[in-house]
Amino acid sequence: MKPMQTVAAIAAAMTLASGAFAQANLTAETASPGGAVHLAPSHLVEIAGTRGIANIQLTDGQTLTNSLQNVAEGKTDIAGTPHILPFLMSRGVGPYGSLGKEKGAELAGNLRAIYPYTLGIFFLFAYDAKSIKGWDDIAGRKIYNGPPRGGALTNARSMIQIITGLKDGDGYEGMQINWGQSVSLITGGEPDAIVLPELFPGSRLTTATSAGKMTGWSMPKDVYEGEAMQKYMQAPGSAPFTMDLAQLNEIMGEDWTFVSEDDTFRAFATIGGDVVHKDMDEDLVYNLVSAYAETVEDLKAKAPFGNTVNFDNPMLGMCGANPIKYHPGAARAWREAGYQLDDCAVAD
Repeated sequence: MKPMQTVAAIAAAMTLASGAFAQANLTAETASPGGAVHLAPSHLVEIAGTRGIANIQLTDGQTLTNSLQNVAEGKTDIAGTPHILPFLMSRGVGPYGSLGKEKGAELAGNLRAIYPYTLGIFFLFAYDAKSIKGWDDIAGRKIYNGPPRGGALTNARSMIQIITGLKDGDGYEGMQINWGQSVSLITGGEPDAIVLPELFPGSRLTTATSAGKMTGWSMPKDVYEGEAMQKYMQAPGSAPFTMDLAQLNEIMGEDWTFVSEDDTFRAFATIGGDVVHKDMDEDLVYNLVSAYAETVEDLKAKAPFGNTVNFDNPMLGMCGANPIKYHPGAARAWREAGYQLDDCAVAD
C-alpha cells in the first residue's frame, strides 16, 4: 500500500472508531418493573444502545418524587414522572414543600418532556378472603396506598378521601412500602385492601392472584360524576377512566371479579411520561425520541397492556395547568414522525 493510501486508511479507521464510541453516557431512573413507567425507558435503553445513540444506565425501583428532583437538579439525565409531580414542584407544595415556592418553581422550570404514557388506573381491590364489601367498608381497615412518598400516594389518599371522606391515619390505617416490595406485601396478606395505580392486565395484579382470588370495585357513579372528583380528574397528572365492566372481567380472567352498580367500571388514570433537563443537547434528544417514535409499535408489543397506555399519544395530559412542556428536540422528532403536537405543549 502506498504511503498516502496508508495514511488515508488510518484516518478513515480512526473516524469510524471515534464514531463508534461517540455515544453519550446517560443515567436514567424509573420505578420497579411491571408497568409502562418501567417498560418505556427500558425500551429506550435498548434502542439507544443498538443504534449507537447513547449508553443509558437505568436504575429501577426508585421513588419518582426523588427521581424527578434529581433530573431538575442535573443529577440524573432521564426520569419517569406522573404529571402531578412537576405541578406540585412548581408550587413548592406536597412532597416538595421543603423546597418552597421560589426554589420549586426554579427546579420545575428545568424539566422537559420527551414521551408520554399512562402510569396506571387507581381503584380499590382486595382478596376475597378479606370479605371487604367495597368503598363503604374500609373504615378502620389497613389500606396499602403506595410508596412512602410520591404522586401515587398523593393520588390514592385523595381518591379515598373524596369517595369516603376518610383520611389516612384518621379513619383508616394507611400502609406505605416501596414499589419493589409491593407484591410481597400484598400476597403476605397484611393490608385489608389496596388502592394503587394498576394496568389491565398488569403484572402486579396477575402475580397477586397467586395467593387467592381478588375483587376490584368501581368508583361510585355519583362520586365519579360529582364536582369534587370531576375537578380532581382535570388536574395535571389525572384523567377520567371508564371501561365496559364485562370487557374488564373478560380481560382479567377468572381470578378477578370487578364490581360496579351498572355496566361501567369507573376510575381515574394517572398520566405522565419521561422527562429530561432542559439543557440536554437538542440533537441528542431528537435522536433518542426519533428512535423511540420509529419503534413504538415494537414497544407496545412487549407487554399485554401495550396498546392501552398511550405510548404513542404525545398530547396526553399536555397544556392547561400542566407546567411540563416538550423539549424542542423531542417535539421535532414527534412532529417529523407524523404525530400531532400543539404549540402549547412545546417549550420555546
